[in-house]
Amino acid sequence: MSEQRPPVVQSKPRRLTQVCWFVAPFIVILFGLLSFGLSGRTEGGGYFSTGDQIAMVGLGILMGLAVLWFTRPRVYADSKGVRIRNMVGSYQLPWQVVTAVRFDDGSPWATLDLADDDQVAVMAIQRQDKERAVAAVRGLRALLAASRDGDADGD
Repeated sequence: MSEQRPPVVQSKPRRLTQVCWFVAPFIVILFGLLSFGLSGRTEGGGYFSTGDQIAMVGLGILMGLAVLWFTRPRVYADSKGVRIRNMVGSYQLPWQVVTAVRFDDGSPWATLDLADDDQVAVMAIQRQDKERAVAAVRGLRALLAASRDGDADGD
């Protein structure tokens, strides 16, 4: 008998990633250009030095990196479980602790309901990605259902 295994699900926020990779360099360039405007005396009697210009460029780089932090979320799921990397924190969960995969109306991203009545956000699957997000949720649900079928066969 041929047993068909559910596919591996991998996802990351596509549209958000595109926006972040557009905005981050723009911020760095903007702060770099602004740093050239910082020279000489100010109206209040202060003085802009080369150190201030370097600090402004450094601030632009830090802000650009902060924007790129939004590209961090990822999800990878297979028959063993699901690994989630959100902006802050990561989770590795076996399917036995997951009770449902939800993508509620109006919710910005998918969530997993856990057996202990807790929820885990899956920020890698975002509403703004439309069909890709729906496909990822369906894949997660198929993996969850396959894990339940496997449990029933094992009892």
